[in-house]
Amino acid sequence: MDAQVRSVLRRVIRRIPNKNIENLLKKWNCLSTDQLCALDYTRPKWMIVELVASFCEDNSLNLKQITNLEMMYHIENPDQGVWHACQLTEAQDDAVCVDLTQFKEQFKAHLHGVVRHISIKMKKHEDEAIWIRIAWGDNFSKPNHLKPTYVVHHLHTSYVFISNLMAKHKIFLCQALVMATKHGSIKDGHLSTRSLTGMRELLLRRYQQVFPNAHSSILQERNTLPSHPCIGKEHSGHEDMRHQMSCEAFGHGPTPKLETAVYRLETRYRGNDNQTLSDREEFFRGVVRFSSSSLLDSLRHCVASGMAEGPVTPLLSAITQRGRNYFVITDKGPSVSSQASAQRA
Repeated sequence: MDAQVRSVLRRVIRRIPNKNIENLLKKWNCLSTDQLCALDYTRPKWMIVELVASFCEDNSLNLKQITNLEMMYHIENPDQGVWHACQLTEAQDDAVCVDLTQFKEQFKAHLHGVVRHISIKMKKHEDEAIWIRIAWGDNFSKPNHLKPTYVVHHLHTSYVFISNLMAKHKIFLCQALVMATKHGSIKDGHLSTRSLTGMRELLLRRYQQVFPNAHSSILQERNTLPSHPCIGKEHSGHEDMRHQMSCEAFGHGPTPKLETAVYRLETRYRGNDNQTLSDREEFFRGVVRFSSSSLLDSLRHCVASGMAEGPVTPLLSAITQRGRNYFVITDKGPSVSSQASAQRA
């Protein structure tokens, strides 16, 4: 193995938690049974890294096999790094006919045609997702396998999820995705999170949604605190209404995991007569950020418990309804706007 292969291998092994290394190396199927038995996973991490590296050296493993181990780890542990969503638009008539083989050929052909040195590896996961690993180079340098870009796409859906993409490579990747999926263009989805699982659940509607309904019996199963009978009777109607509104806005049951929602303000101070309170033409600019380990759960609890007034403001319900967590609020009114560009993918 050359120096680059050893660097990539050590980086991959160091990132894998000790409790996951054994099963992952067995699935990798590149080490012999004796070599696997010789590994003591209770030892310090640096010793495990060096021993695995020596075994790979003895087996003359190449870069393709090492990057395969890295992809296996990322596929089994998708909620790492920061993922950004993009949306394919203007689908052509034959977009629904694109199969995996055709997608691979078109995607690789385009990137190999515009970037001289590039490494592309694809895997189809059990959930029908196509995982793509891209190590970028240029006309003068070889692909950098230490900082690859990861792309996840479900064929025949309009969403693409991207992690660790540099701005200078964005145009090449977007062109390849548009051509391979037979769409007209691709746009920023204004959604980013560390949880790829939560992002897919939100955009592909894989969580338990609740739609407005005059009969809310499906929402009655919830934990309630004991209270005085008279007080409980007086407030039960309000509690049911708040619970119904919170579930309609953020779903019922486990919610997609999002950590933040960002609102960028471009407004002016106005009085009761809707007149500006300052003669200056410049906007008042600021950023409001909501953060939580599980933001949608927190917002749902705030509404259901009465901490936030109902009905739920469109500024918050738009997170699930529009599948975004980055918004721009302009001076045109209280509606949610997306005229400004979102964060880079």
